[in-house]
Amino acid sequence: MKNLIITGGTRGIGLATVKTFASKGFNVAFCARDKNTIEKLLNELKAAYPQQTFLAIPTDLTIKQQVQEFADAFVNQFASVDLLVNNAGIFEPGGISTEAEGVFERQIATNVSAAYYLTRALLPHIKNNTGHIVNICSTASFTPYVNGGSYCISKFALLGLGKVLREELKPRGIRVTSIMPGATLTDSWTGTDLPPSRFMQANDVAQAIWDLNNLPATSVIEELVMRPMEGDI
Repeated sequence: MKNLIITGGTRGIGLATVKTFASKGFNVAFCARDKNTIEKLLNELKAAYPQQTFLAIPTDLTIKQQVQEFADAFVNQFASVDLLVNNAGIFEPGGISTEAEGVFERQIATNVSAAYYLTRALLPHIKNNTGHIVNICSTASFTPYVNGGSYCISKFALLGLGKVLREELKPRGIRVTSIMPGATLTDSWTGTDLPPSRFMQANDVAQAIWDLNNLPATSVIEELVMRPMEGDI
């Protein structure tokens, strides 16, 4: 049985990915901040898939030690990684000249540093030749926009992390994919007046991760850009 580890697994793209891979027979480890939400999802998964193993750890990804503890708990439970999805992220709008103090540090810590530390901790345990790392970036990883500020900076950096990992891991045959979703109907769009049909759905991205992970070992999608059918918002 294969093993998935994912950050931000209780909402949006993360939740959709957890449910997709659990339904396909994967063991799944996930983290998020809210203990009650984690426990509810964990109980649902255990009831639905009693033959599989699930691990859920409350984790503040802005704290390096907690990222390491999540990695350690995974290794103790599962030993090896088939798929690592660095999904957790936050969006706080603002410009570089107008952002409040701490916005830059908070978004870098959540959107970049957490992926860096978790990947480093798990690299010795990712399976050679079949292992896969997926980073959930954004179209903001290559298209800056006004009011994107530190979010754009952090997503550019996450794309850069994926590019470096791709080169470093070629000798081990570990695939690295950066997914750049456009507007996806998640909590980031709470309060919008636009209809749901104007957005991609979280399940769309989860399905893409599933498809990418099932490519033959002879190929890898290095970068995947996804947008709503009607284009950017």
